[in-house]
Amino acid sequence: MTIARAGPMRSGSAFGVPVPSSTTFVRVRTGALEGGIPWASIPGAISDRLGLHEMIAAGKHAATARSRRCGFDVRFIRCVPPSARCYHIPSARSDAPLASAEKEQAPVDLARRTNGIDHILCPASVAVVGASRKLNSIGGSILSNLLQDGFTGRIYPINPTAEEVQGLKAYPSVTAVGESVDLAVIAVPVKAVEQVVDDCVRARVKGLVIITAGFAESSAEGRALERRILEKVRAAGIRMVGPNCMGVLNTDRKYRLNATFTPIYPPEGNIAILSQSGALGLTILDHVKALNLGISSFVSVGNKADVSGNDLLIYWASDPNTDVILLYLESFGNPRKFARIAPEVVRQKPVIAVKAGRSAAGSRAASSHSAAMASLDVAVGALFEQAGVIRTETLEDMFDLAALLATQPVPEGPCVGVVTNAGGPGILLADACEARGLSLPQLAPDTVDALRAFLPPHAGMANPIDLVGSDDPALIERAMTLVGNDPNIDAVVVIFIPPLLTTRPEDVAAGIGRGAAAIPRYKPVQGVFMSALSKPELLSTGERGRIPSYAFPENAAMALAAAYQYGQWRKRPVGRACTLDPVVTATIRQIIDAEVENATKPFWLPATDVGVILDTVGISYARSIEVAIDEVSSASEQVGFPVVLKAIAPGLVHKSDVGGVVLGLETPQEVRDAAIRMREQLAKIGIQLEKVLVQREVRNGIEMMIGLTTDPVFGPLLVCGMGGVHVELIKDVAFRLTPVHDRDAEEMIAQLKSAPLLRGYRGGPPGDRHALIQTILRISALAEAVPELLELDLNPVKVLPPGQGLVAVDARMRICPPGAVEARRTR
Repeated sequence: MTIARAGPMRSGSAFGVPVPSSTTFVRVRTGALEGGIPWASIPGAISDRLGLHEMIAAGKHAATARSRRCGFDVRFIRCVPPSARCYHIPSARSDAPLASAEKEQAPVDLARRTNGIDHILCPASVAVVGASRKLNSIGGSILSNLLQDGFTGRIYPINPTAEEVQGLKAYPSVTAVGESVDLAVIAVPVKAVEQVVDDCVRARVKGLVIITAGFAESSAEGRALERRILEKVRAAGIRMVGPNCMGVLNTDRKYRLNATFTPIYPPEGNIAILSQSGALGLTILDHVKALNLGISSFVSVGNKADVSGNDLLIYWASDPNTDVILLYLESFGNPRKFARIAPEVVRQKPVIAVKAGRSAAGSRAASSHSAAMASLDVAVGALFEQAGVIRTETLEDMFDLAALLATQPVPEGPCVGVVTNAGGPGILLADACEARGLSLPQLAPDTVDALRAFLPPHAGMANPIDLVGSDDPALIERAMTLVGNDPNIDAVVVIFIPPLLTTRPEDVAAGIGRGAAAIPRYKPVQGVFMSALSKPELLSTGERGRIPSYAFPENAAMALAAAYQYGQWRKRPVGRACTLDPVVTATIRQIIDAEVENATKPFWLPATDVGVILDTVGISYARSIEVAIDEVSSASEQVGFPVVLKAIAPGLVHKSDVGGVVLGLETPQEVRDAAIRMREQLAKIGIQLEKVLVQREVRNGIEMMIGLTTDPVFGPLLVCGMGGVHVELIKDVAFRLTPVHDRDAEEMIAQLKSAPLLRGYRGGPPGDRHALIQTILRISALAEAVPELLELDLNPVKVLPPGQGLVAVDARMRICPPGAVEARRTR
């Protein structure tokens, strides 16, 4: 087998060293797992960089020793002619390609950075362009809301046909105001917006909120108009919310800003809300007011032409009035930036998100296992999971969770103590907790004895504590106080059903409030009032402040479990990312550049190149040779028996489905006969067999898969899971966006249903978990180093016993031309 590609090597540079076309090369034989690629080549000039120049002066043994000190497991060295195109291959056993570049994830600076958002949410003056006397118009409603809700700054109605609007002096234009304007809210017909923006630029307005619709969301003409406006505001250093939005709101008493067209003004609080939908924003504000949830600020971002979710995350991260951030999203503009920002924000305060459009992209055609299992929603889920963002299925779940996190501490552990006056709801809560990773442990003996001292004999003493229909506020207060102070308990839930309405719910709520005050402040307390007459505000009083109330036990369990998982994510150490060594990257770039030089569309790399790349990044690949059918016998003797025969034909993905894989071949004659049968069988279904891959069979090991596909918005998406021919049927997989850190890799493996196989299931041999993690990190590093990489499949990967590594036995890489790279990856 030869690694060197036919033809002269182009002049240029490799590994930072100039390489003339007449360069002499050094061929290095490496020690590889399960075969691997036995020979690699290094230009002579580059060998000096690695300390191998002694090969010429002092012989092979000195060069071998020096190369080993450089991290390469070299066995033999010999010269090859300068006419060959060769590549440097480090040992598959060595960690050298990654170790020198391993580093901690760089934190994002979130010190008080307003990004100009303060001019929009904290203005000293507001101009309403399109202000009207008609209160049922958009401009009239915005002006009325500013006045009615008590905006503390100056208000300038802009209306060229009126001298006075709603009791205020009107101006024909923003420039006519003659004073500094922080924020202009624009509610005029779409054809007039650009002129208004020009006027705002001349008046040196600092922030814009464009309510008007009819831009990029509606037509190509609107998209062009939005682009022109964006260029103008950015050139002027103006921040802009919208267009196509419902406005912004800030409840801080210093501003009391309601620059929206909804009359709803929610209570002041510590929850910040972003809504990408204007119409849904109206519903959100109405809902938070009905639930008595206090908010700090609200932004309807609309088309997100300028101010985006990323900008608001940075702003809210350092906003002292915001403790919880809610996001309603329909799309992502720059998800890779979100992936860098969100983890730093989440470590300070929780971010809860609802993402609409979960199934929109699931039907696109896929050409690999990795692509077939990926979808837009999979990418969103991977992004949120890596970033620590809490994803909820519904808006109701979002608000239930926000009510807990905005008023209670994050639970330190999963142990829940329950006090209920009805058995059924207690059982429902116990089931919901167990299903979500929480537990209801036994109470300490001292706690049980204290409860027995005052509870009726028929009361249930096992957790949940069942008061058996009692509605006595004092009894509930004493019971929950004892349970909340139990050392085995991390959180307390009190369930109340009014038996016969003999006791006022207000009295029970007051008792719960007193009981909560006697529980350590680091333990969250929740109430479940299962009555249509109950209201959340009944639990808003008391020394401890507001206690969140839920209509059903399952809602309380969902919120508590999500809060606990968030706390666990926040405690985990910052992950470490790996990048490829520059020498390794340069080697791979030689291969990729040579292959894409004349490419006009995506293509699959030749199997030989795939093997070279894998071996270069330190992933063992089963010894393989790609040959014509009449060469299979000699090839099988080179790789060693037993042998696997694999078909190579254009467009052939699932080879085993059509008889394109033959296992267990023990002799050259068996290999030749199998190749002939394979050619005949494929010809019957219209597949022209061009070549075959002769590969050393790896019979032991746990079959896993590692792959990569590329989402047009999210970029490279790495997948790991149970491998083999049933991978798409079973779909036991986990996804992460690159770059993947070591913590991500560990969590990917841990969440697989097949993870017990790696620990040794039912007497079976365990697998080398460390090797699997390292391979995930190497594939992630490869994706970051090679932006042309569209898809990659390592399926199956045979994970050998601990300490023995793993071997990829089938590998494919799909590459896109250089011109498509920038459009493919959003950074």
